[in-house]
Amino acid sequence: MAEAILKVENLKKHFPVQSSIPFMKSTQSVKAVDGVSFEVFRGETLGIVGESGCGKSTMARLINQLIRPTEGKVLFKGQDLAVMETKEIRAIRKSIQMVFQNPYGSLDPRKTIKQLIIEPLDIHNVGTKQSRLERVYELLEVVGLSSYHAERYPHEFSGGQRQRINIARALALNPDVIICDEPVSALDVSVQAQVINLLKDLQKTFDLTYIFISHDLNVVRYMCDRIAVMYLGKVVEIGTFAEIYENPLHPYTKALLSAIPKESPYEQKNRILLKGDVPSPMNPPSGCHFHERCPQAFDRCKSVRPELEQQEKGQQVACHLY
Repeated sequence: MAEAILKVENLKKHFPVQSSIPFMKSTQSVKAVDGVSFEVFRGETLGIVGESGCGKSTMARLINQLIRPTEGKVLFKGQDLAVMETKEIRAIRKSIQMVFQNPYGSLDPRKTIKQLIIEPLDIHNVGTKQSRLERVYELLEVVGLSSYHAERYPHEFSGGQRQRINIARALALNPDVIICDEPVSALDVSVQAQVINLLKDLQKTFDLTYIFISHDLNVVRYMCDRIAVMYLGKVVEIGTFAEIYENPLHPYTKALLSAIPKESPYEQKNRILLKGDVPSPMNPPSGCHFHERCPQAFDRCKSVRPELEQQEKGQQVACHLY
């Protein structure tokens, strides 16, 4: 059985809400991530999907400890990052890197590409000055750029090229895990394909483990080995891409998949339209968070919160129907 390089156990992040009344302490909070558990196995790509605002990006930042959790554990190779001091986390970040969504906003426009890629090597004091420079040139070649690009500035590159530079920077410290937070959503479709294929090639070359966050289910289907579906701060279903796409169990997963455009205009499409709006994460519904919009909800869904349970076919699903 594959080794679990990363485990998330009952992870929560509640952001306190500022009271509108001066000097009054608010007791309310936004439950951005509300009790999430899953494992990531070495060498795989775990996709995290869901509507905007469901907690995907917050989850990414919690795993890398860019923000600290309210409760729960993030176990990387058996070490709980959530209880580590800042100095210890800084050392661990060599092994867990991120590629952010916006290739335009994630590169400092005042620095050259050489300075941007060499920065993590300087921070962690890796190698000599000459070896760091050679590493920059090597990484640019690896991601499909050239060594002469090192002296240029971010504004001289297209969106796809900038994302390649972000990927090169993430690879600089030879990480074990790379968290890709919507890495292609801001790019043209043709460029998306190039970047996705680059990520797959790099995974084979450097034995990388990916956590791939996206709202594009077709991209996730091509990229990921397993998929975790999030709704309102909770994971409602986990399975391999084949299990999820061919036999979705949770009503929310079924609704998401029904929204994927069909390849042929003549192909019959059974779209599942959910009623109502997504509830506020500041005041999520009791019981199952999805019950107010679920076409199959019954009385128990309103009062008892379902937990992720293993099913016969391999999926895990949090639903009282199973």
